[in-house]
Amino acid sequence: MVIGVGVQGLLADRYQLQDRLGSGAMGEVWRADDRLLGRPVAVKLLRTDEAADAERFRLEAQTAGRLNHPNVVGMYDFGSHHGRLYLVMELVDGWTLAQERSLRGALDPQEAAALGAQVASGLAAAHRQGVIHRDVKPANVMLSADRTAKIADFGIARFADEAAAGLTATGKIVGTADYLAPERALGRPAQPASDVYSLGCVLYELLTGRPPFRGATPLAVVQQHVDAPPAPPARLRPGIPQELSDYILFLLAKEPAHRPTADQAADWLAAYGRVPHAPEPDGTALPPAAVTAPAPAMPATSVPAPPTRVSRTVTHSRPRGRRKLTARAAVGGAGLALFAAAAALGASLNSSEDTPSAPPASAPGTVATSAPATGTASPASVPAASPAPRQTQEQDGDREEGPKDKHGKGKGKHHGSDD
Repeated sequence: MVIGVGVQGLLADRYQLQDRLGSGAMGEVWRADDRLLGRPVAVKLLRTDEAADAERFRLEAQTAGRLNHPNVVGMYDFGSHHGRLYLVMELVDGWTLAQERSLRGALDPQEAAALGAQVASGLAAAHRQGVIHRDVKPANVMLSADRTAKIADFGIARFADEAAAGLTATGKIVGTADYLAPERALGRPAQPASDVYSLGCVLYELLTGRPPFRGATPLAVVQQHVDAPPAPPARLRPGIPQELSDYILFLLAKEPAHRPTADQAADWLAAYGRVPHAPEPDGTALPPAAVTAPAPAMPATSVPAPPTRVSRTVTHSRPRGRRKLTARAAVGGAGLALFAAAAALGASLNSSEDTPSAPPASAPGTVATSAPATGTASPASVPAASPAPRQTQEQDGDREEGPKDKHGKGKGKHHGSDD
């Protein structure tokens, strides 16, 4: 029996719940049959009565409902049944990129680029609709049996326009430490470039088998996102073509303005993924990916063509004389102390919180979209450090507070794009 649904498991006289596929802090996901249209779907049920959770649930429906793209998990329906909110989504037969990496280790560079192009294409579609995902990571990208990547879990996404601002608590930074953009770590508003940085972190991990930064604590990882240069992927895994290694570093530029757009990244990665590339001519062969379990048989990678757009030439040389987004004093000293104080009060920013189990070796499993597996922590919500003692509370909740910048100045107000 599903609480709030009934013994028969029939939701809204239409969706027959069958198997529970996963659960998280806010809800649980079921495989279901749409009796009206005769198709399998994923149904996400809200499990709490908290008003804030209900608002976030509605936001997820609104953000995903704006999008119609082959690289974004589709949203079909939203409603309430006996006082319990539910979402009906596309059901993806496959697993997450986190499970893929856990199963296979580092991926072939051309394959990683092709998958990255699909994720970038989905992000570009979201950005054109004014939607910022804010938690791009391997666990939030589904991979179907035909190798189509689909972005899932818009539960903490935000609209870029002011009309939807303020639904997340003021003074909170939400996200996952391993994939958090520097500006987000400093408490600044999310922007499309923040998603691009997170995509760079994902590609870095797919190519090397590890995120760009590692540390003993999530706070140590966050500090490195702000002021530490990532090691070139080609240095960690000899044989990765230098051109691809350089482009990943381009995605990981500290300054948002110095990163490519998601559209540009989709174009570049798709072109790279279609053309075979030999390892660097230094006599070093590309090490094989570490395999922890037999890999399932899958069709060849399929990369959807990017949306029609004006052709552009993308250079991935790093701009000269760029201002570094450093805050060593703030994050390493007072800022870090304030982050640590927040953590001591019971908040935590997750680092590598996704420890996926490998999918079955025999055949793809049916994995629900837009929900963590049972026991998987949801993205952390961490009070950001206040830039000045005279802090005022914004009624519309449209800003994030973070440590001071390198000049000792607070970031002030930011409206309409983030917490």
